[in-house]
Amino acid sequence: MDAILAGRITAGTRLGEQSLATLFSVSRTMAREALIRLEARGIVQVSPRRGWFVINPSFEEAQEAFQARQAIEMGILMAVQRLGPEVVDKLRAHIIRERAAIASDDLEARSFLLGDFHVCLVEALGNRVLADILRDLTARTVLISALYQSVHDATASCNEHEAITDALADGDLKRAADLMVSHIGNVEAGLTRAKDDDPLTNLRQALKLSPRRE
Repeated sequence: MDAILAGRITAGTRLGEQSLATLFSVSRTMAREALIRLEARGIVQVSPRRGWFVINPSFEEAQEAFQARQAIEMGILMAVQRLGPEVVDKLRAHIIRERAAIASDDLEARSFLLGDFHVCLVEALGNRVLADILRDLTARTVLISALYQSVHDATASCNEHEAITDALADGDLKRAADLMVSHIGNVEAGLTRAKDDDPLTNLRQALKLSPRRE
């Protein structure tokens, strides 16, 4: 899951049972059981003839994933009864790490931390069940952002995380929830269909070819 959040594993990647078993020094049965659990969580899918693959969401499925995140994250913020200072401290420390990753141009750390902020928030609020659900949804939206070329700038995302944290620090949970919905909407709005429209994009990029002009 961390490899997906960091962008090291992309949509459509094939996951061989034997390769995973060898890599992690476990039996093939254990590797298959792990893949089955990921399938139940909506992260991988299996083809009887081709094997296991990381999901390759459609544009419509992308929109549904972002809508689900909006509902969960707004809902938990609106349901908070008490917000301790340790929650804000944890989020501010997380944002410092985000800014460091952005400044150092560490793409993997940046991708992981920007997605993990949302999981960090829900965990800090003490809801482990929703944190697990949100971790899976965040992994899906990270895959989606890479697949559909998100143009929402990393610095903008980090700034929005800070604005949400500031609202929480002020005790304004309604504003924090509104900012969260706006933030997720901004990331979703940054998706384009560019890769979906050109099925040869990946091969074209690999071969450094430009689209032919008529």
